[in-house]
Amino acid sequence: MPGRVVTLLTDFGNSDAYPAQMKGVILGLNPGVTLVDLTHEVPPQDVLAGAFLLGSSWPYFPEGTTHVAVVDPGVGTDRKALLLLAHGHTFLAPDNGLLSYLLPAEKRPRTPFQVYPRPLPQDLQAYAITNARYWRHPVSATFHGRDVFAPAAAHLSLGVAAQELGEPVETILCFHIPVPQWRGRELLGHVIHTDRFGNVVTNVGADLLAGKEARLVVEIAGATIRGLSDTYAAAEGLAALIGSHGYLEVAARNGNAARELGATVGQRATVRLCELPGDRRS
Repeated sequence: MPGRVVTLLTDFGNSDAYPAQMKGVILGLNPGVTLVDLTHEVPPQDVLAGAFLLGSSWPYFPEGTTHVAVVDPGVGTDRKALLLLAHGHTFLAPDNGLLSYLLPAEKRPRTPFQVYPRPLPQDLQAYAITNARYWRHPVSATFHGRDVFAPAAAHLSLGVAAQELGEPVETILCFHIPVPQWRGRELLGHVIHTDRFGNVVTNVGADLLAGKEARLVVEIAGATIRGLSDTYAAAEGLAALIGSHGYLEVAARNGNAARELGATVGQRATVRLCELPGDRRS
């Protein structure tokens, strides 16, 4: 279907021409496509950061959008090039965990933020992009973004069926993204992202804190923060608030909370519920 939307997410940066070369390949095959840059500023080789940014961005695009994500330290090896059909969208990415946030949260005990093979749920379909007919030739061993993923996305935008691009796969590699757990009055979470402003994003969703805002104490990287702020501007020093992703964040007004705290992805973030007057009955 000419004119479909294709998004691009990479760690290529904007000082080199790599993103432009991908766009040139796509436009050469389908001049009517709409190209949108999600970001090209994923930290180099940081697959987990790319996974979060992809997972937090795709819902804002129309159904039928194709998303190309390339953070690919294993380019040129035997890692698969994947096409995933999920949530009415199409995702193209190396099989290295970039698609982790597109699968339902896994509650089984595993080491947080390690990569494991996961069987696909029945409502999702995936293919290895093995049909060289839909690649650009010759294929560079160091730039599959341009020579495999970009032309595949262009052909999809022209109406080529996903199954034409390769063979079905039943398992893909995913990071284990831990699910917050209540233990008595404590909610045990983790840091899952830090953004360019230094905001520290946790995996604690707003729904878990609804109705408890006045009694919250957030403990993260040795800091203790009481209550929730409504905005960044309302904060004095470090503040906890629900950010635009819908998760609990820690921010520093006009500062950088991640740098101030030394916070990194994978650290614990604990929410405690304090007693309020009337909680105890005499």
